[in-house]
Amino acid sequence: MIRSMTGFGRAERVTEGMSVTVEIRSVNHRYFEFSSRTPRAYGYLDEKLKNYLQSCISRGKVDVNLWIETVDRPGSEVLINHSLAESYVKALKELAERYDLRDDVTAGSLARYPDILTVHHEPEDEELVWNIVRSVTDEALAAFVAMREREGAKLREDVLSRAETILENVTFIEERSPKTVKEHMDKVEARMRELLNGAAVDEQRLLTEAAVYADKIAVAEETVRLRSHFEQLVQLMNSSDSIGRKLDFLVQEINRETNTIGSKSGDLSITRKVVDIKAEIEKIREQIQNIE
Repeated sequence: MIRSMTGFGRAERVTEGMSVTVEIRSVNHRYFEFSSRTPRAYGYLDEKLKNYLQSCISRGKVDVNLWIETVDRPGSEVLINHSLAESYVKALKELAERYDLRDDVTAGSLARYPDILTVHHEPEDEELVWNIVRSVTDEALAAFVAMREREGAKLREDVLSRAETILENVTFIEERSPKTVKEHMDKVEARMRELLNGAAVDEQRLLTEAAVYADKIAVAEETVRLRSHFEQLVQLMNSSDSIGRKLDFLVQEINRETNTIGSKSGDLSITRKVVDIKAEIEKIREQIQNIE
């Protein structure tokens, strides 16, 4: 199933005393481009997340937001800076005595001063943290990929519909092109008879002219290649691989063949069909810019 390059997924979980939330979003980009926002203490996870997601995402500008909060972390204890506390008490008593103030120092008021109390955490197991983050990332990634696949299905339907419209126009060109030779030769013959004023027309010359003109405007090779390109297009649209770059190249080739048909034909009805085909090609080109 093809995927769009636009997607979003979010997951959160509370486990092992941590609340972990992961958001993944992406937009169009020619290659894989990664950026992340992680808590400063968990910066080591950036490269792990990049490598992990790159194995699942081929193209797109991918942004990841990671939040990690401590909920009930084991191995934590509150430490008291006794020397600093004694200094604060001494200073506060000196202030009270010197300025005749009430000495109302309490444990609660003292604890509010900076650095009196600090929370000490046991060193985290980085591998454990990564396993938790990766597990939550998997949940976010599943939602992210599901959205990309839904968008991809819509893109596939639209592109194949436009391809069918183009092939209908190609059929018209294939049927119309041989008729233009006869119409041209009828005009040439009528003009020659007018100029010769009743004299015999050189049939061999007419046949030669018809052969030259038919070769000049022949578009059979181009229409055959167009049909081959669209067969390949359908195969790619049914593929589960990353096909965006291949489609981009293929559409360039389709456009090239169409331009050649347009340059060869002098028939107004074929020219109009070529214009219609080019309009559909441009719409397909716009759509495939969003395919991974």
